[in-house]
Amino acid sequence: MKQQKHWSIVEYLHQTVTNPNIHIKGTTSYYSNAWSGTFEESVVRYLYGDAFSLENWEPAWKIDQLYIGSYVCIAAEAVILMGGNNTHRTDWFSLYPFEDKITEAYQGKSDTIISDGVWIGMRAMIMPGIKIGEGAIIASGAVVTKDVPPYTMVAGNPAKEIKKRFDTVSIETLLKLKIYDWDVVKFNELKDYICSDNIDNLVLQSQLYEIKNT
Repeated sequence: MKQQKHWSIVEYLHQTVTNPNIHIKGTTSYYSNAWSGTFEESVVRYLYGDAFSLENWEPAWKIDQLYIGSYVCIAAEAVILMGGNNTHRTDWFSLYPFEDKITEAYQGKSDTIISDGVWIGMRAMIMPGIKIGEGAIIASGAVVTKDVPPYTMVAGNPAKEIKKRFDTVSIETLLKLKIYDWDVVKFNELKDYICSDNIDNLVLQSQLYEIKNT
């Protein structure tokens, strides 16, 4: 029986990703599986780095890697564009990727990093070589052309900062706590404090947990 398509279906990336160039941290990051296909089929757009190209061509350049942290939420029909400049040289008179000039035409953009706790909205696009900081929000339809700082919301085309999710001291504290690197037991025991906006209480409960388990 054919599976019914539904917007509420989620795809846990650690269970489905097979591309060796895509690195998934942990077991919690997911894609809200759209009608248009799975994460690898429709979200990650590789130039000579997807399963088809890996089976049929010898890469002529270093393939940029995609790193996705834990507790990352990716909404339907988002696009993560990989493959540097996709062989379109803006400093040449012609943008066309001629076959005999393809190696010269390609320019890498470095790896793409989506850090822990990021939320990427529906139909957002992440350009090659972008680094998205912990806890950042990419609004629906945003086109991200620059790195996004931790716990920052961006929107628009090109994406611009809308606001910080928390004050500077709270953000610095969260980054020092490294909550997404906690072991599963600690994370689950302190989940009520993680799912709140009281930074002082989160710090206190983390300290009490460490004392109790020393």
